[in-house]
Amino acid sequence: MDRKYLKIYNIIANKIENKEYEPNDKLPSEKELMDEYEVSRDTVRKSLNMLEQNGYIQKNKGKGSFVLDINKFNFPVSGVVSFKELSRKLGRKIETKVENLDCIYPNRNVKVSLELGNEDKVWHLTRSRAIDGEKVILDKDYIAQKFVENLTEEICKDSVYEYFENVLGLRIAYAKKEITVQNVTEEDKKYLDMKGFEMIVVVKSYTYLDDTSLFQYTESRHRPDKFVFVDFARRH
Repeated sequence: MDRKYLKIYNIIANKIENKEYEPNDKLPSEKELMDEYEVSRDTVRKSLNMLEQNGYIQKNKGKGSFVLDINKFNFPVSGVVSFKELSRKLGRKIETKVENLDCIYPNRNVKVSLELGNEDKVWHLTRSRAIDGEKVILDKDYIAQKFVENLTEEICKDSVYEYFENVLGLRIAYAKKEITVQNVTEEDKKYLDMKGFEMIVVVKSYTYLDDTSLFQYTESRHRPDKFVFVDFARRH
């Protein structure tokens, strides 16, 4: 069985881990790798496919293979954590930009998601999140106005959870979450630095107060090369 592709995979992976190839560097072409390692094109492609599957590179058709930043951020799946709280743990340069804030009558999907009546309005909030200067998260929040009468851009740029809990006295209790991988939308491309990625990781959250009232529905859209989604599980 041909294992040459594993040898090439390990060599290139080690070069990426040791910073011989930096993030965003373009790897040598398939032909150059064939000549360097004296192997077939099929062997080189197997190596590159494995590197892509394990998050070392991104292959762009017609452009080549580019090195990814392998220093990913742990994003907790369990627990209800604000981005401001998470940013303290990351210890990186963090910036939030409010892209949209208005109070609207929601469409049918949002109304169903938040279990609202026909006369209920929601705060529609869209924020991009930059880490070390790169916009890598797009948060789209829908917050039932019957629980939050007023909301400002200044509050949203800081922390809506601090405002909900410390000013409004709301007691946020728990959230149900769904994680999917979806095709990138034009909105993602508009607000995020997508770097050619065609897929995005979407975390949908349904957040409840301690009286079991559902008050917030969120779609948090993450560029796939930047995050590892972690959970803690205990048997029994």
